Amino acid sequence: MPTRVDRSRDLDQVSLLIGGKVHSSWSRYDIDSDLLIPADAWQVELGLPRGEFPPTVAPGERVEVRVGADPVMTGRIDEIAHRVGKDAHTLSISGRDGAAVLVDCSAPIFTAKQATLAEIVANVARPLGVTRIRIDADAAAAREKVNVQPGESAWDTIVHAAEANGLWPWFEPDGTLVIGGPDYSKAPVASLVMRRSGQGNNLVSLDLAQSMAERYSDFTVLGQGHGTSVEAGRHALRAAVKDAELSNRGIYRPRIVVDYDADNTGIARSRARKLLSDSRLRGLTLTATVRGHRTSDGQLWQPGQRIHVLSEPHGLDGIYFLMARKFTGGRGLGSTSRLVLKEDGVWVLDAHPHKRAKKRARGRTKKGEELEIIDVG
Repeated sequence: MPTRVDRSRDLDQVSLLIGGKVHSSWSRYDIDSDLLIPADAWQVELGLPRGEFPPTVAPGERVEVRVGADPVMTGRIDEIAHRVGKDAHTLSISGRDGAAVLVDCSAPIFTAKQATLAEIVANVARPLGVTRIRIDADAAAAREKVNVQPGESAWDTIVHAAEANGLWPWFEPDGTLVIGGPDYSKAPVASLVMRRSGQGNNLVSLDLAQSMAERYSDFTVLGQGHGTSVEAGRHALRAAVKDAELSNRGIYRPRIVVDYDADNTGIARSRARKLLSDSRLRGLTLTATVRGHRTSDGQLWQPGQRIHVLSEPHGLDGIYFLMARKFTGGRGLGSTSRLVLKEDGVWVLDAHPHKRAKKRARGRTKKGEELEIIDVG
């Protein structure tokens, strides 16, 4: 009879493609990805019993991180640690994806008028070697004026341009910079199950953390619009939103925020919605640990997916949003994935422009007192 070959290990094998050569068989590896943290990171470690140091492995070299045959990250090597001891000879390699150069380096200084989102992102990213860019949006408004200040990081410039259109930047596994947002219309990619009977269980562990520390029942955003030669200034701009869940429970925790970027009620309302969504994101976190790095359908776990969770001990039966994941494993350790899940449909990205330059204007309060307004971007 033919011998059955277990391919599950091959599907989860982590390898690095460096200089046209594939390196694998790690004693330990970690691969992180988080939508809210720029520059996804990876780290691998291997033993060198014969003292052979691969000549193509050097800081700054381009790397493609793969799980099985699927790429999960494209970037460069950040750091190499070569340790020789009495009883061990090891090599540790770590790096980040394409966002690293945008986080580390300053944006090119430029000024533009009526610039589209695609033009702003290209002007910032292309000089730093990021040439694959995709805008996932039906429409994006042109900025009347863009003025990049000296010392501002390239990532912050791109984030500001994206947020002004209600979008967010991240990198795809193939190295493409994407400007887009969450898609809550996608079907769940998998079900995570924890029943008391054990039937159908596929979770190693599931942690539920709920917090009231940064939850608020009411957000009020106060803003003001500066006067021009043709239009009077607008003061006492106000927008308020409520967290229906806390209000229905009779919990009153108000928060007032002064936002000098909110120069009309629409922007103030968007800012209030963003503060409320961030509050709810911090209020609930599910951390699931599963064996392997793939769903039951063979798809790699990836931030942005929607996942059904059924846990009888926690009283959960619903769909959650995968915000972050971490692959870990190594020789003799097995492969596991840690999935960080948040409330579905809560991560909302509303357009919110940022002013970078300081502006000073003078006005008067209702009592006639002189008021100096300082905007700090």
